[in-house]
Amino acid sequence: MSTENEGNPVPPAPSAPPVPPSGSPAPAPHSQAAGPAQGETLPPRPDTPPARGAEGTPPPGAYPADPYADAPHPGAAHQDSAPGGYQEAPERRAAVLATSGAPGTPGAHEHTQGAPAPAPGLAPPGGDPYAAPHAAVPPPVGAWPPPPPPAVPTYADAGGAGGWGAAYESAEHKPRGGRRGGLLAAVTAAALFAGALGGGVGYWAAERNDESVDSTTVSASDTPADLKRDPGTVSNIAATALPSVVTIDAKGGGGEGGTGTGFIYDKQGHILTNNHVVASAAEGGQLSVTFSNGKKYDAEVIGRAQGYDVAVLKMKNAPSDLKPLPLGNSDKVAVGDSTIAIGAPFGLSNTVTTGIVSAKDRPVASSDGGNSKASYMSALQTDASINPGNSGGPLLDARGAVIGVNSAIQSAGSGLGGAGQAGSIGLGFAIPVNQATEVAQTLIRTGQPVYAVIGASVSLQESGGGATITQEGAGGSDPVSPNGPAAKAGLQPGDVITKLDDTVIDSGPTLIGEIWTHQPGDSVKITYERDGKERTANLVLGERKGDSG
Repeated sequence: MSTENEGNPVPPAPSAPPVPPSGSPAPAPHSQAAGPAQGETLPPRPDTPPARGAEGTPPPGAYPADPYADAPHPGAAHQDSAPGGYQEAPERRAAVLATSGAPGTPGAHEHTQGAPAPAPGLAPPGGDPYAAPHAAVPPPVGAWPPPPPPAVPTYADAGGAGGWGAAYESAEHKPRGGRRGGLLAAVTAAALFAGALGGGVGYWAAERNDESVDSTTVSASDTPADLKRDPGTVSNIAATALPSVVTIDAKGGGGEGGTGTGFIYDKQGHILTNNHVVASAAEGGQLSVTFSNGKKYDAEVIGRAQGYDVAVLKMKNAPSDLKPLPLGNSDKVAVGDSTIAIGAPFGLSNTVTTGIVSAKDRPVASSDGGNSKASYMSALQTDASINPGNSGGPLLDARGAVIGVNSAIQSAGSGLGGAGQAGSIGLGFAIPVNQATEVAQTLIRTGQPVYAVIGASVSLQESGGGATITQEGAGGSDPVSPNGPAAKAGLQPGDVITKLDDTVIDSGPTLIGEIWTHQPGDSVKITYERDGKERTANLVLGERKGDSG
């Protein structure tokens, strides 16, 4: 039986409360009609009262006191009925039983979908369940045997304490299976309406707030003239340089490889980058370069110099409209000059960062953390953010000219060029473009590097006191090459070189990096110490070809 009001008036429910189950004491007589006791199940209350008399009161004896009037909530005291035993409820509700058990535990019971069986004596099958009880009259108090309890409605808890549940809870009737869609639709519609209402209220409040608070904003001009990036601005330099910068993808024969950066060196399609970017694919691997517009080209290695950490590539089927980046003069750079770095840090192509020249002639020995030999440079130091993937990219000045080739970083917890993928802490190092250009020209011309040498083996330990000529050369060779530049200048094992021209030498790597800024045949002045005495000598730098030495 549906508990929903279908619009037809029905008479009130019988006033006789259900008889407690067997074993429960009969309720004591009460002089006035009282609401149902705690734990009793109440049938739904009708919406429409019965016909009244001429004075607006029920006819005498029409029915006894209404047990539904002011029915107490569990825990509340029973209240007396209104005069005449009837009170009109403002709306109709369905009564459900709540047990002491939690859902899913014994004693917790949901409303079933079947229609409840009518209680004996309350209504015949198919009759009006709210009609006055003609067929059954409550027995006198104390009669024995007591009559059987009424059938348990399907919404009662048959397993609860006392058979009728432990508590009463006023709640809306749960919909039956065939009406769930309507309820969900109604809930959804209500939610949408509530959302719309909330939005309307929010708009109304905002509008009123706007009216109550004075606020005047000023819009920036967006005319083409105002949005023009003047020459020398970072945005203008980046827009000009990015089409000439490429992301390099190197894959070795064994599957190893990585990503780096390079830039267009000349109109013939040569690309300048770092050796460690392409070393894994130099022999039997694959190389490709991708421009900022997404166009991709295969490339090959023309030459590489491991000691300088410089390599030159050439594109296959290069486009005819290449625009090489202008090359600056790294010797003219001053500390504090603005810098712009372009590259693909961690594979993020076309990334632009800015900084300044933090130092010049910074001695740096770097490696990729593998079995490769170290590279040495007298580097430009910058605080522009440089990360793995920036290697080989250009370091530009405020005019957009290349002043260096980004090569190494100092990271927290790792050495220069270490194997860890640590990020920038503001200590980046670039090969000065003057040196990189000399190496690139040699590689394009001959395919192999040429190094300036002094003809002596020095310790690579950074003692801070200078570069010490060792007692034995690499592989047991002579520490001072016979008839070499150092031998001709009178240098001996154990001598400590402290200056090269006017540059202070504090270690072997610093000496090598400084020598490699020169060309073979250059004359340099060496200051050294022997037996605690300072001496000087002039020598002409020799040369070494290739990276075998």
